[in-house]
Amino acid sequence: MSDIIELDKENIVNTYKRFNVVLTSGHNSTLIDENGKEYIDFSTGIGTNIFGICDEEWKKAVISQVNKIQHTSNLYYSEPQVKLAKMLCEKTGMKKVFFANSGAETNECAIKTARKYSFDKYGENRYEIITLVNSFHGRTIATLSATGQDVFHKYFGPFVDGFKYVHANDIEELKNTISDKTCAIMIETVQGEGGVNALEPEFIKYIDKVCKEKDLVFIVDEVQTGNGRTGYLYSYMEYGVTPDVVTTAKGLAGGLPFGAILFSEKTANTLGYGEHGTTFGGNPIAAAAAYSVIKRIDDKLLAHVKEARKLIEDKLKNVKNVVSVSGKGLMVGIALKDGIVASEVVAEGIKNGVICLTAKTKIRLLPPLNISFEDLNKGLDILIDIINRY
Repeated sequence: MSDIIELDKENIVNTYKRFNVVLTSGHNSTLIDENGKEYIDFSTGIGTNIFGICDEEWKKAVISQVNKIQHTSNLYYSEPQVKLAKMLCEKTGMKKVFFANSGAETNECAIKTARKYSFDKYGENRYEIITLVNSFHGRTIATLSATGQDVFHKYFGPFVDGFKYVHANDIEELKNTISDKTCAIMIETVQGEGGVNALEPEFIKYIDKVCKEKDLVFIVDEVQTGNGRTGYLYSYMEYGVTPDVVTTAKGLAGGLPFGAILFSEKTANTLGYGEHGTTFGGNPIAAAAAYSVIKRIDDKLLAHVKEARKLIEDKLKNVKNVVSVSGKGLMVGIALKDGIVASEVVAEGIKNGVICLTAKTKIRLLPPLNISFEDLNKGLDILIDIINRY
């Protein structure tokens, strides 16, 4: 391990605060390091390995496509893309799909779509996009600009103009921020990196309503909340609203880099020839993996996600040092009593065989959607024991 860590420090840009663990393999909800130590995985690679490690059906889909063709450019038609796009449209009611490689890229596409839609209908002075304080939409210059957190607005300026930020659930502030320059409103229904905070249903429904009234583009960022994570195929479905653009990535391809932008009838034809593109977007291997994932997100799995959520809440509600549990489904934020540092709890969890995450001051859990109740209970018991030591 020491050799790998030293080589990493010598040869890889130091932008990550890594734990001293070298993960080498795994199965289902279990990760294994180079020494053979096992860990219950409550992180899924930050929400990507949604069917756990080395899921058999996922592997079969990936290997089958590897044996056919690993990549073509988007100058040609691709069966894996077409099959996946058709399934996504059928399951969501959206009309068209564009494939990308990451969450940031999907949100870049959404920003371009909103501005192009408004430019086509209203001219060049209608370009502002309203996002939320504590939002997170990616690490490109434009998506950092869209992110409503000052901590990300350093070093890389000037940032992209045309973004306004309002506080989550503040309808009056939103009303007062919308102007003749506004072209879109962009939200996460649960702010993941911002602290695993779920928006209030009334606020989401108001955004849907005002976007329809003023012909604004309603964008829902489902990069982390999507693909079954909250107990719905996409989290907006819980609220009975109809976004104009939905972005998703992370868990979509079960651990491979992949993203998709879903367009409603309103925005389906906004982008035309030459106005957007990507070399690797829709890669056949990743598309085949995503197809194997999406076809298995059914009512049974979503019911399991909701049952697992209830188990988590029931186990944590009487833990003395837990203040609250936030989020939706298997997107869980655990707020601790003052003085208990979430990152220290996570580090101690790794020592004791459970891998968790943080989000601001909270512990964050993103376990596999199909995690067994046995593994979930075992991991929670370890975590609760650590929390109770403080």
